[in-house]
Amino acid sequence: MHEAGKRKGQQESEFFQYSVYHLHMTSNSNTTGHIYTPSELNREVRLHIEMGFPRILLEAEISNLSKPASGHLYFTLKDDKAQIRCALFRSSANRMSIRPENGMKVLARGRISLYEPRGDFQLIVDSLQDAGEGLLRRQFEELKKKLEGEGLFDPSHKQPLPPYPLRIGVVTSPSGAAVRDILHVLARRWPVAKVRLYPVSVQGPEAPREILASLRAANEQNWAEILIVGRGGGSLEDLLAFNDEAVARAVFASGIPVISAVGHETDFSICDFVADLRAPTPSAAAELATPDQAMLKESFSRSERQLLRRIRDRLQRDTQGLDHLSHRLQQRHPAIPLGEQTRHLDTLQKALTRSFQRQLKEHESRLANLGRSLYNRHPGRPLRDLIIKVNNISQTIDKYINYILYRRQQKLRDLVRTLHAVSPLKTIGRGYAVVTSTQTGEVISSVRQAQPGKSITTQISDGRLLSTVDKVTDQTLDSDEH
Repeated sequence: MHEAGKRKGQQESEFFQYSVYHLHMTSNSNTTGHIYTPSELNREVRLHIEMGFPRILLEAEISNLSKPASGHLYFTLKDDKAQIRCALFRSSANRMSIRPENGMKVLARGRISLYEPRGDFQLIVDSLQDAGEGLLRRQFEELKKKLEGEGLFDPSHKQPLPPYPLRIGVVTSPSGAAVRDILHVLARRWPVAKVRLYPVSVQGPEAPREILASLRAANEQNWAEILIVGRGGGSLEDLLAFNDEAVARAVFASGIPVISAVGHETDFSICDFVADLRAPTPSAAAELATPDQAMLKESFSRSERQLLRRIRDRLQRDTQGLDHLSHRLQQRHPAIPLGEQTRHLDTLQKALTRSFQRQLKEHESRLANLGRSLYNRHPGRPLRDLIIKVNNISQTIDKYINYILYRRQQKLRDLVRTLHAVSPLKTIGRGYAVVTSTQTGEVISSVRQAQPGKSITTQISDGRLLSTVDKVTDQTLDSDEH
């Protein structure tokens, strides 16, 4: 890195020399014979310098530091062979996290320019970093670029977090604030979860090895449903363990979803990029890993209220349906058609009686007429013969009428006995029952009308039974098989 920076600086210096030479040659070859003033020359040289050089990084030692009242900083950056004047304006100086001092080795970022009034070649500095931290930053960017090129940051490799984890593993220092923050949040949000701590050092030379061993142990045990890996905040040097390549690859290879909780609100570690989810703080990681029990309780209460409301609505609809079916069943009750048939029989019986009485009256009227006619024709013997004949006819008619009445009465008694014999009410009273479909009210007289799982209603002498068919056996088929 250092050698490459030197080569780049040498190339830029050569480009600067070429630019000045080109400006000089252009001036000499000017056919108009234009003569430059110092200000014009410095302005054109500054423009050539600023257009020819992008922003650069320069690693060197601060010397001749000046801090005037204006708030701007002026100093020299030097190595053992050369130096360059530098200016750091107040707006940029106020944003820096370090305090420049003479003898401090820094990594400066800025642009090359020329101070026209004095013709001084200088570097306008935008930011300064401690040279050690700058090296760490370059190493961080190189590793990030390498792992990103291998696809370790690809969102398609991210594992989804379990919505309701009951076992949570925490890889962090047992004495740090991070573990206390995590346990506090879990106890408040999701106290049903069990927590297993994998104690590690979170900084120092042994930290990467311990973190790597804990990640492997957690995956081999396969106890945890989710892993929280992290620590509280710190400098870039403090976070070296979480920017280690082996640790990053172990996080990526973990079969258990990993939340990276390295305590930086704005900066990222390598673990943040390869983890399944990044949390800005350990407390935020505990919140992202678990649901909020208060919100769940409220959701359950809301669901319970909705369920009760739907049950009440369903019961109301079913009650109305049962009332409707009961009304239809009452309309189809066997007593109704039996009563109609009884009334019809009464009507027929009355009509038959009236017919007999009418015929008797007609015969009596006829006999009376014949008697009067016979009396009027009293012929003696013929009259006796006629009397005898009339008596015989009268007896025959009486016998016929009595016979007809006897036959009609016998038939009526047979009809009544038959009616009582086929009456469902009498049959029900002897222990039989009438089975109907609960849904349609249709009378079930064959096993082919019932299927397993169908609801049926059984009418007995003192009420109804509601039941469900478990099994159907066809006796006809059984008898055929035997």
